[in-house]
Amino acid sequence: MTVFGDLKAKPVINAAATLTKLGGSLMPPEVIAAMQAASERFVDLEDLQRRVGARLAKLTHNEATYVTTGAAAGIALSVIACVAGQDRAALQRLPDTTGLKNEVVVFKSHRNGYDHAVRMTGVTLVEIGSETHTEPTELEAALNANTAAFVWFQGAMTGLGDFPIETVLAICSARGVPVIVDAAAQLPPVENLWRFTQLGAACAIFSGGKDLSGPQSSGLIVGRKDLIEAIRPLGSPNQGFARPMKVGKEEMVGLLAAVERYLKLDHAARLERDERIVAEWINLLGELEGVRAARSFPNEAGQPHPRCKLTLDSSARLGTQALIAALWDGDPAIAVNADEDGISLYLNPMTLNDDEAHIVAERLRVLLDS
Repeated sequence: MTVFGDLKAKPVINAAATLTKLGGSLMPPEVIAAMQAASERFVDLEDLQRRVGARLAKLTHNEATYVTTGAAAGIALSVIACVAGQDRAALQRLPDTTGLKNEVVVFKSHRNGYDHAVRMTGVTLVEIGSETHTEPTELEAALNANTAAFVWFQGAMTGLGDFPIETVLAICSARGVPVIVDAAAQLPPVENLWRFTQLGAACAIFSGGKDLSGPQSSGLIVGRKDLIEAIRPLGSPNQGFARPMKVGKEEMVGLLAAVERYLKLDHAARLERDERIVAEWINLLGELEGVRAARSFPNEAGQPHPRCKLTLDSSARLGTQALIAALWDGDPAIAVNADEDGISLYLNPMTLNDDEAHIVAERLRVLLDS
């Protein structure tokens, strides 16, 4: 807190989620120690990337892995690998995709702000379906000789207007089209580190700074070795498309330490603890005038963990937006998520320790108790 205090930056209790705008997650001692050790020596970055990648591939049951500067960078690099492969001349002229396969197919219902990472590579996004429904024949019709890849965005939008990923994989596999899975926030469950690729995806991308609790500016691509090899010439320290996406030695070893730790966690105990906190919130806050407290599952990212949903009626002491503002304006600030309509707010236990969970509940009680 000393650094933030010197800068007069307000500390935040994060009851929202592992959001980038709040700093992602908090790094545990193992990750910090690994990054500190890496910062004290020089190293051949390409060699380190390969060695870290080989260790991570073994840990995650994948052919190969690559450490990136966040999941969005991983999306862009994966697309480029599908567009240009290991054609060095083609890789060097990107984002000029003239003469290359330069169409990427996506469900209309999966379009979101992160598809900027796809479009920045110079490809054209080809939408299929509507916001509410898509037929497999629409995917079949969209695939052609110019299709470089299909991008599947796994998360809150999944299941809305699409069809199962297994069907996507079957159709694309029959046409030789690689499927890229953006699974940035899809941990837990831990099995997702290998589930998508074992289903047949060419690669899957995860954030290093969310539930893995690694460096905020890190990400992980897992998948086919040929795609990872196509990415290597593009990234730092090489002069290529991804030079601005420089990943340092500290992030590489920090992410490795984070994955090693994550695989050893008792995830059943984590879930049990989150269920306990949500139940406590419901019991305490549900007794307040004008407040309806309920368990919400899964959470905002589609992760199999619960949240507490608070809905306020006209008899509540504060309206939803006023309550959210009061929580943020407090000291320390408390961040929560609101639903799309701004009617309800959500409390997420995953980013809180037990003391913070109690502080959140007590602050809400004070603000709402008439």
